[in-house]
Amino acid sequence: MLLAQALWVRRRAELLPEPQGLRSGTIGRGTPLRLLIVGDSSAAGVGAETQSTALSGQLVSHLAGRYQVIWQLEAKTGYTTLDTIQRLTTLGPSSFDCVVIALGVNDVTRMSTRAQFVSRQSTLFKILKDRFGVRQILCSGVPPLQYFPLLPQPLAWTLGRHAARLDAGLAKLSNQTEGVCHLPLTLPQHPDMAASDGFHPSPKAYAIWAENLARHID
Repeated sequence: MLLAQALWVRRRAELLPEPQGLRSGTIGRGTPLRLLIVGDSSAAGVGAETQSTALSGQLVSHLAGRYQVIWQLEAKTGYTTLDTIQRLTTLGPSSFDCVVIALGVNDVTRMSTRAQFVSRQSTLFKILKDRFGVRQILCSGVPPLQYFPLLPQPLAWTLGRHAARLDAGLAKLSNQTEGVCHLPLTLPQHPDMAASDGFHPSPKAYAIWAENLARHID
């Protein structure tokens, strides 16, 4: 049944593009803050029409009132933790003060085990610190897939349970790693929090998410 539902979802799903807009820049005045955002389609802003209403744009906008934000977005639809690690190893030398990580959904749907996910996240933390000199890592929690409107039951329940397992592992690892903070992804369970595909956040959801991240960066 789960396999049949998964195939049905894949055929039915609306494929939204990554929004157009800037993926790096400098904005604001004040203390310089070098910010890197990495992750999957949610970090890339799928569900928003432009990057300015996606996660990166709204987060940078919040921070620009207090900092000179030098920011960069490295995210792509379909990325797992392993994909992000491979991507970061191709980047040239650079330094960042803070990194926001938005990963986990594709690790869930590809059925990565908790041990695999935690090990890969640990490797990701090490690369960010050793290669990019990052001092503050903010990990958004693995989303609760059981609430995604696109997913039918019992597929939604099954993926939600697995997401919770991975998120628990991520929270434990974050608590044990200096300079890392795990932020559970808690958004209101309301229809306007989801994009038209029933799978990605809407601009309203990105706004709440960005505000929470900005508060913790402060």
